[in-house]
Amino acid sequence: MFNITNELIKDLATNHITYKRGQRYYNDKKVKMLKLNKSKYTFKAIVSGNRDYKVKIHFDNKGNFKKADCTCPAYDEYWGYCKHIVSTFMEIKKRDFQGEYNYIKSNNITKSIIDFFKYKKDINKKAINLELNYEFNSNVYDEFGDYSYLNLRIGEEKLYVVKNIKKLIESIKNNESLYYGKKFTFNPEFHKFKDKDKPIINYLKELLESEYIINESLFGYGRNSLFKGKYLTLTESSVKRFFNLTKKREFNAFILGKEYKNLKIIYEDIPLDLNLSKKENKIILKMNNEDAFIPLVSDGEYYFTNGFVYKVSQKQKEYLMPFSKALVNTDKIEIPHKYSEEFLYEVYPFIKELTDVKIEKNLKNAIYDPKINPELYLDKEGKKIIVDVKFIYDDIIINPFLFNEKVNRKEGKILLRDMETEKKIISIIENSEFKIKNNQVYLEDDEKIYNFINTEIPKLKDISEIYYSEKFKNMKIYDASSFTGGIKLNTDKDMLEFSFGIENISNKELVEVFNSLKEKRKYYRLKDGSYIPLNNEGLKNASDLMNYLDLDENDLKEDIIEIPKFKALYLDERLEESNYIKIDKSSHFKKLVDNIKKPQDIEIKIPNSLKNILRDYQKFGFKWLKILSHYGLGGILADDMGLGKTLQVLAFLLSEKKEKGFKPSLIIAPTSLVYNWASEVDKFTKDLNILVVSGDQDERSKMIENINKYDIIVTSYPLIRRDIKLYDFKFRYCILDEAQHIKNKSSKNAKSVKQINANNYFALTGTPIENSLTELWSIFDFIMPGYLYSYTKFRKRFEKPIIKDNNKKALKELNRFIKPFILRRLKKNVLKELPEKIEHKVVADLTTEQKKIYLAYLNKIKGEIEEEIENKGFNRSHIKILSGLIRLRQICCHPSMFINDYKGKSGKLELLEEIITESIDSGHRILLFSQFTTMLNLIKDMLNKRNIEYLYLDGSTKSENRGELVNEFNKGKGEIFLISLKAGGTGLNLTGADTVIHFDPWWNPAVEEQATDRAYRIGQQNSVHVMKFITKGTIEEKILKLQNKKKEMIDSVIHPGETLVSKMSEEEIRELFE
Repeated sequence: MFNITNELIKDLATNHITYKRGQRYYNDKKVKMLKLNKSKYTFKAIVSGNRDYKVKIHFDNKGNFKKADCTCPAYDEYWGYCKHIVSTFMEIKKRDFQGEYNYIKSNNITKSIIDFFKYKKDINKKAINLELNYEFNSNVYDEFGDYSYLNLRIGEEKLYVVKNIKKLIESIKNNESLYYGKKFTFNPEFHKFKDKDKPIINYLKELLESEYIINESLFGYGRNSLFKGKYLTLTESSVKRFFNLTKKREFNAFILGKEYKNLKIIYEDIPLDLNLSKKENKIILKMNNEDAFIPLVSDGEYYFTNGFVYKVSQKQKEYLMPFSKALVNTDKIEIPHKYSEEFLYEVYPFIKELTDVKIEKNLKNAIYDPKINPELYLDKEGKKIIVDVKFIYDDIIINPFLFNEKVNRKEGKILLRDMETEKKIISIIENSEFKIKNNQVYLEDDEKIYNFINTEIPKLKDISEIYYSEKFKNMKIYDASSFTGGIKLNTDKDMLEFSFGIENISNKELVEVFNSLKEKRKYYRLKDGSYIPLNNEGLKNASDLMNYLDLDENDLKEDIIEIPKFKALYLDERLEESNYIKIDKSSHFKKLVDNIKKPQDIEIKIPNSLKNILRDYQKFGFKWLKILSHYGLGGILADDMGLGKTLQVLAFLLSEKKEKGFKPSLIIAPTSLVYNWASEVDKFTKDLNILVVSGDQDERSKMIENINKYDIIVTSYPLIRRDIKLYDFKFRYCILDEAQHIKNKSSKNAKSVKQINANNYFALTGTPIENSLTELWSIFDFIMPGYLYSYTKFRKRFEKPIIKDNNKKALKELNRFIKPFILRRLKKNVLKELPEKIEHKVVADLTTEQKKIYLAYLNKIKGEIEEEIENKGFNRSHIKILSGLIRLRQICCHPSMFINDYKGKSGKLELLEEIITESIDSGHRILLFSQFTTMLNLIKDMLNKRNIEYLYLDGSTKSENRGELVNEFNKGKGEIFLISLKAGGTGLNLTGADTVIHFDPWWNPAVEEQATDRAYRIGQQNSVHVMKFITKGTIEEKILKLQNKKKEMIDSVIHPGETLVSKMSEEEIRELFE
């Protein structure tokens, strides 16, 4: 028996407290799965503590204790053995292993062979590839010696430092576990090294073997040194390397004391001659080869037999090893009757892979080989489920989980069991973490039950018959992948009515399903006991839809959910994309969607006076406005500048008057464009009466009192801010021209226009986004308040994910939302007849004096800004930063803009003078834009000296004079028109010019494009040449890069594509000053 006494256990424990804790663990039955490896005299057990720990206790062949291991942290930290080992000792002592011990002596050979092959085909052993990281530390020039070091890290996902490399290699050689942390214990049985790492591991094994020899030499007084006279001690790795180097060369050898000469290595498998027979109640495995096969290395890669050394295949290397050990001094192995069945189903299949095995007739007749019929019975008892497993071979029934079950076998017959099928079923049950108590196999954890029903039962159905009790049937997995419902347009309420759900699930419980999905749970258990899996696309799509429709729990509990009409197109597109949500759509709903999507297919009468004036794309825009207004919706006409947005709106307003009668509409425009509207009305739609609100406070008040006499009232953004309280009137339409003027949601412009009362709201702008997505939200908040949610929700759902995280899904959703209500056409797509626009960069050099000033100021401002940021932080330093940037840009244009006594020249102004002279001489007429009116005055001085006629417009030019200046230039007056960027960058029609010069770059490319399009628009007969002046090696080059970056961001929202950050970060600011 195994020699265990209470005194031994107390002596082995770390201290008395550890002994007492181990005793408590033993009493609490925390020792599980105690198993005895009879060939190694080793016990293995799982002991439950804060987690499950593996305990291994080794005895010698006389039953005396040798050593013990545990995977708990305390095992490595303290002297003596831990409470887990103590409790395992007590469990072993309690059980009667006397019979087991006696049995080992007579049957260990057979059992070791069976165990070996059982492991080989055990489908529970799933190999896990380990990550291995090497760290090489070279100390070749270290004062303490020329040594280098190798460190290792090991793990599955997280890598752990290998604190004892020797211990790791020993665990690999001895097939023993090694604890590294709570989430990783190295187990050579199922942890495998990648092919690329195996040579290193083998090298480390070789070094360890060498160390053993050296250590024996040190402590054994040199008797086993590596080099000893004429002998060289070879480790196993060295033997393999020696054989590999000799290859076809002959050599002599002494093997088991006998000399062999002229040996060769044969690179093929040993030819085997084996047969199986039955004698009395035993199976006899006999080897008929003349010579035994002797392994020359422990892993069986090289064998000696028949006068040759064989380097065998990987398969023979693995399968032959246990037989070679058993057949060293005999030519047969006797398998006792008790192991006959196990031998045939565990070992025989592998023998067949090695060679053709002859089976004698007496054994054939004794083998009973019926087909397996597995049956599983599933039941529910309280909160747990119970499984009863039966493997049926004709009239033989085996329950694998009843350990003391007596099986009625046929007399004199050996049952050949289908272990592959049996192990598949047992593996599924064990991996599902069923427990065994009082011969009952049960599972009681809710999540594990769900996983078993959802994942494992389908696998079991393929290999066994399954029978369910009525109680168990109620625990079915509900197919929640398909939703049904309906949607219609309620014309009385002017709302959409939406209903949807899952069959037999109440709306109230459906809310809980969605909440569970948000919590990222795997399933939801319904009140009737059945489960809904939450990892299917149908539920995710439905949840996303509910989220973007902004529905709360109270909405979802209603049978009919009312949704604003403006969400119809978004809802329709989502439903069309989903294969999981089947919604019946009413004819009114379908008509609404089709009409907005395809306005060109609808017969809408165009006013006779404009039929031959509107281009095809303008007719489309006209119909689009008509359809949106018909359904009470708003929109953004975002056509490229110069495509006639004004004309499309006038056609729309004229049509509405003819169909619906008289009612005023309000147009709000920049100051520079209010008279442009009056001019366009006079030119195209004289049937519309227009009032331009202007003058002092009293004059405007009188005008506003009489607005009900006019079809169109036009006012400016500054005036609407002052007069908003006077506009106590409901207009037919409120239309914003150049709607980017309300891009700041908190501005007075935005707050004022959103107080206007109208049936519908529209916005015109060629640049719905100039800097950030907030601008787009602000415009939508005017045309359809609430459509893009509150600003807080918009920022959370769209702006932050898109701008900060480059989230493609959020970008796609935003495009879905805005696409139906933004109509944007580009010149290049709709005006094939428009002449070419040629753009290029003109690079100027700073003069020597200008460069000195630039570099001196750059160094000065860099230091000041660094100090400002350090003292106040980046966000509070913007004024200082902006001031510095402006100064640098001014120096690039002309230093005299802020240095009063500067007498030097400007490289850019000198280049401009050359280009203007050349252009005018070639018959070109020029628009020149600059942000700085001071710079425009310097250019005026240069033009006056050269007697070049010019026109001039900046923010101080009165609005009534602007139209007059435009007409004069288009009629041929002046060779060049000097315009401040902000004053004249929008709304003006200056097709009399064919050359555009941007003297200094502006941060926002959209502003420059708007300015360019004063010339490049309908009516232009010539190619337009656009020149951007850039000073080499200065901040202007970096501004140009930022322009390109910002342009990509804008295009990504209006047209799908990549998204870039729209606001300058601290890092970008610092780059500008480099």
